[in-house]
Amino acid sequence: MDLFMGWLEPLAATPVARFLITSSTAYLLVNAAHILSLGMLFGAILALDLRLLGMARPIPLPVIAPYLSRLAGIGLSLAIITGLCLFSVRPTEYATNPAFLWKLGLIALGLANAVAVHRSAGWKAVLAGASTTSGLRISAALSIVIWIAAVVAGRWIGFI
Repeated sequence: MDLFMGWLEPLAATPVARFLITSSTAYLLVNAAHILSLGMLFGAILALDLRLLGMARPIPLPVIAPYLSRLAGIGLSLAIITGLCLFSVRPTEYATNPAFLWKLGLIALGLANAVAVHRSAGWKAVLAGASTTSGLRISAALSIVIWIAAVVAGRWIGFI
């Protein structure tokens, strides 16, 4: 663990971290961008999962699913970039924060679920116009729970 912490400490001395530490405005803007990217990510995931669960049936899944998946991917990319910037400000503190570790674990679980869904035969069938399978509906419900838990864990970070 000490070796890992020794590797993290220099992150706080990087130009990005120093800039965010010395500029409350820059930190505020990066934090706001992180929140907005999480909104984009979770909003797209929630809309897609709810559609997979049978809501908004008039909207065809083959049309909306690729769009929402790309939107979630963009939100994820932006969240990772802004999250890494925020992490660099206090890397050793975050690395030992249980809520942060829960958040990372839940994000990994959510991403694993998304990859499994996108590689499944049920997903490919839905994109071709078939009905949603029970497996996809279970994955969608699980996805909603996982991503809500990740958001809660993220908010919990500041309270520990």
